[in-house]
Order: sequence, then structure tokens, then C-alpha cells
Amino acid sequence: MAWLVLGIAVFTEICWALSLKWAATIGSWQASSVPIVLSFLNMALLAFAMKGLPAGTAYAIWTGLGAVGVIIGGVILFGDRVTPVQAGFMALTVVGVIGTKLFAPA
Repeated sequence: MAWLVLGIAVFTEICWALSLKWAATIGSWQASSVPIVLSFLNMALLAFAMKGLPAGTAYAIWTGLGAVGVIIGGVILFGDRVTPVQAGFMALTVVGVIGTKLFAPA
């Protein structure tokens, strides 16, 4: 269950970070409230996942996949550019996350 919650927290983290850029382009208080709400949800999910997982494992996976997801989301939604070298390092991040999951004690 903790791994599922962590996966949802990663997705929420990606949505939160992308909503910051989206809210900045809209410029209304309603748009600005979206990242605020997502940040509270995001932290609650991460905290819940950490009840069943080591803090370091949960945080490493949350930040690693969150960062890669935000980069991919930025490319898709905002036309951000990624160089081949950046893509290679993103792949290394994913490999690190996979290794962290495979060798996690929980």
C-alpha cells in the first residue's frame, strides 16, 4: 500500500510543479490556488507513504521520479527543450530509482 501511495505522491508532485508554471502564465488567484492545494496534498501523501517505507527510500524515489516527470511534462505541455545529454542523465535517474526500489528493505 505504501508503494501505491508513493506513486500517487510522485504524480501529485509532478502536477504540483507543472501547475506552478501554469499558474504563473494565467496570473489569477484561482490559478495560484491550484499549486497551494496540490502542495498540501503532495506532502500528506508523501508523509503517509513514509509510514510504511524508509524515509530515505521514499524521498529518493519521490524526488527522482518527480524531477524526471516534470522535465517530460515541461516538454509536452510547455515546449521545453531537452538535450541528449540531459535525457541520458534522466535515464540514469530512473535507473537509480529502479535500483532503490529493487533493493529497498520494505
